[in-house]
Amino acid sequence: MLDPIVKAIEVSCSQEKAFEVFVNEKGSWWPLDKRSMSLMENGEPAKSLRTEPKQGGKIVEIGHDGTEYHWGTIKSYDPHASISMDFHMGLPAENASLVEVKFAALGNERTRVELTQSNWEAFGDMAEMMRGGYGSGWVIIFEQAHKSACGE
Repeated sequence: MLDPIVKAIEVSCSQEKAFEVFVNEKGSWWPLDKRSMSLMENGEPAKSLRTEPKQGGKIVEIGHDGTEYHWGTIKSYDPHASISMDFHMGLPAENASLVEVKFAALGNERTRVELTQSNWEAFGDMAEMMRGGYGSGWVIIFEQAHKSACGE
């Protein structure tokens, strides 16, 4: 059993804004020119990401040609406090890790955001490799890009 990846950042915006940016503005900060299914399949970055903000909602990449790629499904949704999702970004849904993100106010314009990714066993023989890739990927995607989108 592999340990979860845990990443925590502090952002200079309200808890509400940090949550909204993570959930509803993902396409504005996720590096689609470096990390997208469209890019991996045909060399063209995706146009956008869409999240259906509700339990059971889907996370969908819109490719450069309009093709939709299902990245995951929201498992729990507590506006401004937390969100969790099965996350498989282009793999079959049964090969999904679990990503949980919690938002805690540290003041009016300061929020702690903690991301935990687990369930590596779902990847079978690829579990260690996938964990290693995501471990370094979250530095760019979460620690740098999401933090920047929140006003850093």
